[in-house]
Amino acid sequence: MEYLIHTPVASFIFVFTIITSVYAFYNHGVYGKFMLHPYSVSRKHKIYTLITSGLIHADWMHLLFNMMTFFFFAFQLEAMIGSLRFAVVYFLGLILSDIPSVIRHKDDMWYNSLGASGAISAVLFSYILCQPFSTMIIFPLPIPIWAIIFGPLYLVYCAYMSKNARDHINHDAHLFGALTGLIISVLIVPGIIPNFISQLMAKIG
Repeated sequence: MEYLIHTPVASFIFVFTIITSVYAFYNHGVYGKFMLHPYSVSRKHKIYTLITSGLIHADWMHLLFNMMTFFFFAFQLEAMIGSLRFAVVYFLGLILSDIPSVIRHKDDMWYNSLGASGAISAVLFSYILCQPFSTMIIFPLPIPIWAIIFGPLYLVYCAYMSKNARDHINHDAHLFGALTGLIISVLIVPGIIPNFISQLMAKIG
């Protein structure tokens, strides 16, 4: 109940995404309606899938990993920047992270994408701007590192995998979601850059 009172947007997204994802596991017709299909979107059909694709996941592991990341960072971020700003970061991250995929695969009729990874990357990088010296772990290595170090490593990894991977993971969404989170946070969160610099200077000093 405390989460619902203090972080209503993150609470709603968390619960609703789990419900829709689990429902899709047992009703596969949902995938055809909700998945991002760049070929269609680029031709101004099924534009709504820029949002609905973030409400479903490929399997339990995909859902679990995304919701764990969301749980660890989204609730804290909403408490720090406010519900309205959090909603803007999340939903713009969700939509804008998919645009490069639409452009890249606009002529590929068989390409589809799903999952909330782009939006969650946006949340994660907004959080990094707010708390650059919090600790994070790069799975599967059990070594905590500062968020300010994790961020650039994550961006380099996503950029590399976007060009070279053949693992059926939409690394473009991860990369552009992260960049969206950074840019939108700078634009709408008052004092986020001075706060970031002050934390950096305090650590250096």
